Amino acid sequence: MSPFAVRRVIATGAVAATVLSLAACGSDSDDAAGGGETQTVTVGTLRGQPHFYAPFLYEDHAVDGVEFEVVTLDSTPALTDAVSSGSVDFAITGITATISGISQGRDLAIVASAADGGSGFIGGDDIDTVSDLVGKKVGYIQGSAPEVAMRLILAENDIDASSLELVAVPPPEMASAFNSGSIDAFFGTEIAVSLATAAGGHEITDPYATDIGRVNIGLVTTGAMVADDPDLVQAVVDTHAATTEYMADNIDEWLPEMVAEFGGDEDVFQSALENFWLRADLDEEYQGQVQALAGAMVELGLIETAPSNEDLMDTSFAPEA
Repeated sequence: MSPFAVRRVIATGAVAATVLSLAACGSDSDDAAGGGETQTVTVGTLRGQPHFYAPFLYEDHAVDGVEFEVVTLDSTPALTDAVSSGSVDFAITGITATISGISQGRDLAIVASAADGGSGFIGGDDIDTVSDLVGKKVGYIQGSAPEVAMRLILAENDIDASSLELVAVPPPEMASAFNSGSIDAFFGTEIAVSLATAAGGHEITDPYATDIGRVNIGLVTTGAMVADDPDLVQAVVDTHAATTEYMADNIDEWLPEMVAEFGGDEDVFQSALENFWLRADLDEEYQGQVQALAGAMVELGLIETAPSNEDLMDTSFAPEA
């Protein structure tokens, strides 16, 4: 039997009090680190998304004396808010949302990567190149890394974004908006990319051919947690690293379990996972891409000042590439 247990809690803004009570449980156990007792760590993530699924598998890779409660929220901004407010101890969340939070003075720190990729620039039959987007309705996710990449790609192709009809579309609605013809193209995320491709859409251009590369999501906690309990941070990162390594090599084992619990089309998830690169390290290339993302966010007016990498992440816990 695993020395570790996971309790799963489904949370939304409407039941935020539930999340707070879990965080209190985790905080109450902090004194147990040196006493042989069990520490409870709350970890936030998204529900039913394969690249966000790692916390549900931490139980199989955890160290003695640590147990986890998994809390699901509705978006990456909500996840970063939960970390910075202390509602959860850690979260698998978006790097863009984390950069935005840190730029606003929130206490957040990236301590490991989680998954790269997951983006796609998808168009219909009448759109073969980026220049074909002029005058078309193009969906995008406001304030996201794909939006940053889209605007960089448009600029590199000498296309003024104002020559497109940009339409902000929530991620869950992107594929249906494209398939219904409400938008002609989109720069979005999985699983919308795989759903749209299966319905006849095609990739317009490489979504990762910018300085921000494939940066997507990471494991985030607070600077206070790093300072106050580095041993616990290391234990969580080690668990996360072992879990992501297992997931990358054994999709056929864990994906059917995820589908059985949360639903969805397993074939679509399989396709989506071909567009993800699960990882935990924070190598120099990754750090450079995160810094490029922060700089691009400033240029696009998404944030006022780009935090330094020292302010964004603590690389001392993550495994080597």
